[in-house]
Amino acid sequence: QVQLVESGGGLVQPGGSLRLSCVASGFFLKDYSIAWFRQAPGKEREGVSGVSSSVSDTYYADSVKGRFTISRDNADNTVYLQMNSLKPEDTAVYYCAANLMRSRLTGTEAEYEYSYWGQGTKVTVSS
Repeated sequence: QVQLVESGGGLVQPGGSLRLSCVASGFFLKDYSIAWFRQAPGKEREGVSGVSSSVSDTYYADSVKGRFTISRDNADNTVYLQMNSLKPEDTAVYYCAANLMRSRLTGTEAEYEYSYWGQGTKVTVSS
């Protein structure tokens, strides 16, 4: 069964850290570019970060640049999102998604390009 499963979300105080994991099963993550998206209550889903399949280039939304770090471990079929200095505005459901169409992500890709999506993990930043 082909699926992506996110984990690592939870409640954290402002300034805290979380590490999200995205584990793939049924396919090899190394063949795909992977992105993290998030959707806050009442808002549209937005791209947060991505890592390319070809040369592991990364991109970050301006809102998270310098605070979030994306990485991949192809041996474990897992992509991580390390989130530091979290702010209340980072509160959202975070999704990972796999893109086979692009070997290099820039953050401008359409959602329809992503073949597989996880179910999401909720992150709440609050004191």
